[in-house]
Amino acid sequence: MQKSILLLILSVLTLSLNAQLKNILSEKEKEAILQSIESNADTYFESAMKIWEYAEMGYQEKKSSAHLKKVLEQEGFKIESGVADIPTAFIASYGNGQPIIGILGEYDALPGVSQTAAPFREKREEVNAGHACGHHLFGAGSMAAAIQVKDWMIANNKKGTIRFYGTPAEEGGGGKVYLVRAGLFNDVDAILHWHPSNQNSAHAASSLANKSAKFRFYGTAAHAARYPFLGRSALDAVESMNYMVNLMREHVPQESRTHYVITSGGEAPNVVPEFAEVFYYARHPDMAQVVKNFDWIVKIAEAAAKATETKMEYEVIHGLYNVLPNETLSRIMHDNLSYVGGYSYNAEEQAFAEKIVSTFAYADNVSLNLTENIAPFKIVEKGVGGSTDVGDVSWAVPTAGMRAATWVPGTSSHTWQAVAAGGTSIGKRGMLMAIKSITLTAIDLFNNQDVLEQAKLELKRRQGSNFNYQPLLGDRKPPLDYRM
Repeated sequence: MQKSILLLILSVLTLSLNAQLKNILSEKEKEAILQSIESNADTYFESAMKIWEYAEMGYQEKKSSAHLKKVLEQEGFKIESGVADIPTAFIASYGNGQPIIGILGEYDALPGVSQTAAPFREKREEVNAGHACGHHLFGAGSMAAAIQVKDWMIANNKKGTIRFYGTPAEEGGGGKVYLVRAGLFNDVDAILHWHPSNQNSAHAASSLANKSAKFRFYGTAAHAARYPFLGRSALDAVESMNYMVNLMREHVPQESRTHYVITSGGEAPNVVPEFAEVFYYARHPDMAQVVKNFDWIVKIAEAAAKATETKMEYEVIHGLYNVLPNETLSRIMHDNLSYVGGYSYNAEEQAFAEKIVSTFAYADNVSLNLTENIAPFKIVEKGVGGSTDVGDVSWAVPTAGMRAATWVPGTSSHTWQAVAAGGTSIGKRGMLMAIKSITLTAIDLFNNQDVLEQAKLELKRRQGSNFNYQPLLGDRKPPLDYRM
C-alpha cells in the first residue's frame, strides 16, 4: 500500500513537472530545431549508411567508431578514445559544467545476417554480418542529436555539457557495462537513448536481465571407428549439457529464457572430438533469478563433464542488468515523440513494405500504418522481450529511451528484413523521428533542473536503500575477441 501511494505521488509530481515544460520552448523555436534536423537529414543518413556498409561486429567496429569520432570532432566535440579499456569505445563532450546530459550510441552489427537493401533475400557477398538491429541508425542518429543540442547551446549561450557515449558490442558483448564499472557515468544527470523498431513508442519500460558464458569441454581424440573406446568426446559433454538444461526449463520460473548455440562441435565425424564449445544465455526480468538460473547451468556443465570423463571450463562473456524505468524522464520523451509524430509511406516505400510483408508467415496480421502512430504511454515494471546493456546504465543514471519505426511493421529484429529496411528511406525517416525527439528532450532537461532532481529521486527510490552496484560479469576484462 505504501509503495502504491508513493507511485501515485510520483506520477502526480511528474505530470505537474511535465506541464511546466510545455512552455519552455515556443512552437516557433521547436519548429526551427526540427527544420535544422531536416536540413541535415541527408548528411546524417550518409553517416548511418557508412556504418551500415561497414557492418562491423562487436568490439571490431574500428571504422564505424572512427567515422563517428571524426564527425563529432569536426563539430567541436572533445574526444576521449579507448575508454574502459575498449579500443572502439569513446566519449565525445561539448561544453562544461552541470547539467551533464548524455546520449548513448551503438554501432555493432550481427553475424550471419548479410543483406542488401532489397525486399528479398540477397546477401552482400563481401560481408557476413549485417545491421539487423539497426545500430547504424542508432549510432548516427544519436550523434546527430548531440550535434543539434550543441548547436542549440551555442545559439542560446547555454551552460552545461552534452555528451555522446560511443558504446560498442551491445549485441552480447556488454560494452556499456564496462563504462559503468569504470565510473564514466558517475557525474551524469540524465541519459537518453533510442532503438530502431517496427513501431513508435517511448515507454517507461524494463527489460530482461541477462548473463552469458561460453562453456568449453576438453576430451581425448581417437579414431571413431577403430578405437572409440580410447576417446572421450567433448561433443558428448556438450550434448549432455544441452539435454539437461532443456530438462531444467520445466523447473525455473516461466519468465526465464535460456538460449544456446554450439559454436564448436568437432572437425570430422571419424574423429572423436577432443574439443567442443557451447555459448549460453540465461535471462529473466529479475537479476537475482538470472544468477540462480546461470549457477544451475554451471552445475549442469560440471555434471556433463564428470559423466563424459572430460574437463570443463567456462568464460562469462557478458552480464546485464534489467532496465530500471524512469517515469519522470520517459513522460517527457513521450511528449516530445508525440509532438514530432509519425510518418506515412510514400508510394515507393509502400511498395517496398508490401514486398517485405509478403515474406512474413503472419502477413495477414500486419498493419503498415503503424508508422503513423505513437503508442500510448505505459509503464512496464517487469521486463519482457530482449536484453540490453542500457540496463546497467539505467541503474547508475536516470535514463529514458524511445523506439522509432525504422523497419516495416511486423518485422522482427535480428532478421534480414530489418537489415534491408535499415538501408532505405524507411530507416532514414524513423531515424529522423528519433533525432528530433531526443534533441527536444535533451533541451527540455537543460532548461529544467527540477526535472533532473525529480528523476534522481525516482532513481534512488527504485534502486532501494541497500542498492550497491555489482556487475553481473564480475571483474573480467572486455571480451574483445568474442566475435572472432
